[in-house]
Amino acid sequence: MEDQAEPGDKAAIPLSSVSMPLGVRSVQCPLEEAQQEASEAQGLEGALPSPQDGPATLASEPHAHSSSSHGDEAAGDARASLQDALRRKEARLVTFLLHKYRAKEPTTKAEMLEQVIQDHQDHFPDIFSEASKDLQLTFGIDVKEVDPSSHSYVLVPTLGLTWDGVTEEQRLPKTGLLALLLGMIFLWGGRVPEKEVWKMLSARGVYPGREHVIFGDPRELITGVWVQEQYLEYWQVPDSNPARFHLRWGPRAQAEASKVQVVLFLFRLLSTPIGPFLCPSEEARTNEDQGP
Repeated sequence: MEDQAEPGDKAAIPLSSVSMPLGVRSVQCPLEEAQQEASEAQGLEGALPSPQDGPATLASEPHAHSSSSHGDEAAGDARASLQDALRRKEARLVTFLLHKYRAKEPTTKAEMLEQVIQDHQDHFPDIFSEASKDLQLTFGIDVKEVDPSSHSYVLVPTLGLTWDGVTEEQRLPKTGLLALLLGMIFLWGGRVPEKEVWKMLSARGVYPGREHVIFGDPRELITGVWVQEQYLEYWQVPDSNPARFHLRWGPRAQAEASKVQVVLFLFRLLSTPIGPFLCPSEEARTNEDQGP
């Protein structure tokens, strides 16, 4: 295959000149609670980050202040208990929205409150916001409001992609991994060495040749399914011996993916533990410049 202009060549944005949002939580293979709630969803493996700990318990005070100390401890325990309850609600909301996505059904705020949130309705904005982040970063699903008056929502693949991320073998959406790869390619200026892709994915617990609960066979998904779907190109470096391969955006990705949404997606990912693996290191750049 002949070399060609890369999507990143025209769309590259100096990320160092753009302020990064703070406070984006680490997202790995999520949702222990959702796994327990939805075994029919083929077992959602892993866990959300642990609930934030409550304030540190105050050290023992003199006897005269013991009642105040006990009161602070009780307040801290209550806050920790509330955080734990909200995280369970968040996991259940993710599971609920995954079912809606697979069924291609819209939902409403009222339905979410009735079916999932129930006695924590005052905390709906926070629960909904965190569940939406988890859906996007892990499963590649965006939650979009379509009618503000009725607070109705639809669930669609992220980045403007049209592939729903579900295969016959694995019914959990995989668009999050595709969006991750497209973003990494973007950061690398249009093409990324295959070995760097696996280095990054290994940091997320995804390995070549090892079956994954969400992605199935990741190598087949990346170099087979997505190449066939024309989202990726698997390109051999000319004259490389042993053979080396790069991944590039395919024509379908170039036609569908919004560069603005790719950058926003990257902003969230770069604040997570896999963020450092997305950007090319000096050593990797040097190796690429040296050629075969």
